[in-house]
Amino acid sequence: MPPSLAPSGPRPWRRRLLVAAGTLAVLCVGLVAWGVVWYEQQVHAGPPGAGVIVEVPSGASAGTVSAQLVRQHVLGSGLAMRIYDLFHGTPVIGIGGYALRRHESLGSVHAALSAGPDVLVVPPGFTVWETADRLSDLPGHDGSALMAAVTSGAVTSPYEPAGADNLDGLLGTGDYVVGRHQSAVSLLGDMVDRFDAEAAQADLTAKAAALGVTPYQAVIIASIVQKEGVYPENLAKVSRVIYNRLAMDMRLQMDSTVLYAEHRDGGPVTSADLLLDTPYNTYLVNGLTPTPICFPSTASLAAALDPAAGDWLYFVLVSANGTEAFSDTLAGQEANEQLAKSRGLP
Repeated sequence: MPPSLAPSGPRPWRRRLLVAAGTLAVLCVGLVAWGVVWYEQQVHAGPPGAGVIVEVPSGASAGTVSAQLVRQHVLGSGLAMRIYDLFHGTPVIGIGGYALRRHESLGSVHAALSAGPDVLVVPPGFTVWETADRLSDLPGHDGSALMAAVTSGAVTSPYEPAGADNLDGLLGTGDYVVGRHQSAVSLLGDMVDRFDAEAAQADLTAKAAALGVTPYQAVIIASIVQKEGVYPENLAKVSRVIYNRLAMDMRLQMDSTVLYAEHRDGGPVTSADLLLDTPYNTYLVNGLTPTPICFPSTASLAAALDPAAGDWLYFVLVSANGTEAFSDTLAGQEANEQLAKSRGLP
């Protein structure tokens, strides 16, 4: 028998392999094209939306910051940012706040992170010198210029007594977007304006008069309330203790005022501290301190203008969650102090 003839075309399995390879090539090209389009959309996202403040804490990695940017809708993808950094370098991201906008382009975000923080965060309870220290952490700024602007009288508050050179208590708290070229005087003016708006909203002048104090004295009280009360549930009662003691010509005996004289924010007050010869030592001096001891929150200012009703003269922290106990007798105070001690509180 004659030998069988070999097939002239490619075998069936070879044809299937060629078809599969072609399909795979088309898919790969399509996938690459889609990836390029997707990446370009991420790079050129926009138009930018509402402004947001992104806080970068100490020790945050680039991945952590990327995730935060996605959560706050500044970026649509952390992966796109990592790819962008491969081509343009990963920025050294400084600790602090960054003023960004939702749906920003990757280039804009990269440039902002590379430039460093540009948001000054001033929380309630801060002082002028603490604000100046924090300002020095922002690229292109020097906190000493802020201190100089305060003491020179270049910016004043309508609530500041004549001849004073201390704006503690009279600057608004919160976030300030600080441009690299914004002057300390300009920033200070913005902070005074913010407090003035808050004071007007609180009806500071009229309510202070109804309580028999000047607006400045009300701010002093609010600042002590801020430091001593801390938590919202304590503020109005602490305010009442201050007014009650003033009415009885009792010394305020507030640790926070002594700490202010030492430029300290918290910590133990020793027997030596209590002997300091300073007008801020309310253990030795009757009446209010010469100036506010910090920037009060709007809640503390409201408490100073609307103290709770009560006869309390004493208070002490009795719980780790911030709860304070109030009493109108020394015996009651001593009992509360024993309770605090039994719970391991200082």
